[in-house]
Amino acid sequence: MKLTYTMAMVVTGALAVAPPSAAQDQTAPAPGYLLVSLGTLGGTGSAANSVNNRGWVMGAANLPGNTTAHATVWIHGKTVDLGTLGGPNSSVAWSSVKNNNGTIAGISDTSIVDPLGEVWSCAAGGFFPSSSGHTCQGFVWKDKMMRALPTLGGSNGFAAGDNNLGQIAGWAETPVHDSTCIPPQMLQFLPVVYGPGQEQIQQLPPFPGDVDGAATAINDLGQVVGISGTCGTAVGGSSAAHALLWENGAPTDIGNLGGVAWNTPTAINNRGVIVGFSDLPGDSAANPNYHAFIWTRSGGITDIGTLPGDSFSVAWGINEQGQVVGQSINSSGASRAFLWQNGKITDLNTLIPPGPLSLLYANDINDAGEIVGGAYNSTTGVSPAFMAVPLSAR
Repeated sequence: MKLTYTMAMVVTGALAVAPPSAAQDQTAPAPGYLLVSLGTLGGTGSAANSVNNRGWVMGAANLPGNTTAHATVWIHGKTVDLGTLGGPNSSVAWSSVKNNNGTIAGISDTSIVDPLGEVWSCAAGGFFPSSSGHTCQGFVWKDKMMRALPTLGGSNGFAAGDNNLGQIAGWAETPVHDSTCIPPQMLQFLPVVYGPGQEQIQQLPPFPGDVDGAATAINDLGQVVGISGTCGTAVGGSSAAHALLWENGAPTDIGNLGGVAWNTPTAINNRGVIVGFSDLPGDSAANPNYHAFIWTRSGGITDIGTLPGDSFSVAWGINEQGQVVGQSINSSGASRAFLWQNGKITDLNTLIPPGPLSLLYANDINDAGEIVGGAYNSTTGVSPAFMAVPLSAR
């Protein structure tokens, strides 16, 4: 089995087609990049999902046989296997792992068989190659040690983004059997912030009227973004009826692009600017038509649009300069990495030297402008993680 990574809750296939934004422009000059292909752990695929300001690249890589993957960090040319919590798979799964002090947040299978037979967000969301049947929990990795994060009394949890204060955004199951869940999901889950204490977990309230939710990113000011809605399958969709910003623990709906589902913030910078993806009018949880968005307090939510000829897009990462990266997807599911800056969206493949690598998705960008994501090598058939370094930075 060959693993093909997308970073998170992206659904492709027979989806409703939405028109591209009229604001896109491919004529603006942009800096060139040096492309670096990152390694695997013996398999033929890897994904770079986050990059901090120290240049640590974090994600997941296949083991030999391509049936399992481990959380991986690439540190200045060295590939480090972070291990697991006792199960077969792990991953640094989100784009907003931003701690610069050596602390890494992610998710891992455990050695415990899930007592309810749930698939949970880790496998159901495509973060793992397959479901192991085991529970999944968030982890913290530091000083070569991996530690499990607590739940809210249920079986599973998820650690997404972290900040430099030792806080981690995520979501965790409670013991409550939720009637809005779609089997095999059974338990309610709620947004949480882990830390900074070792066993500390703070539950965040969903938007009024909602029963489930998830926190996806947190900045150094303690501002948290995420989603809330109904349980569904614990993967976006109806769980993302509302895109939220929590400040001092209170949720605010930041709006959407007109859809009723898949309204998902993915990252927030220290200026409070939020990016993510949101459905357009005419959608449903089963038939998404999402576009990438950027949100500011003064301007509200703005559709970033797609690359020419594409139907869907997702914004995954943003830096302090306001550069945004993500992926643009056509109606057949083919994906291209993009860079959005100064109001213009550009295919990242046009900014790298010619070669066999096609950049499929860009998951994160740090303040030096270094971009990470996933690629495909048409010559070897390998799907490596990549790092694109601005030539102007060299």
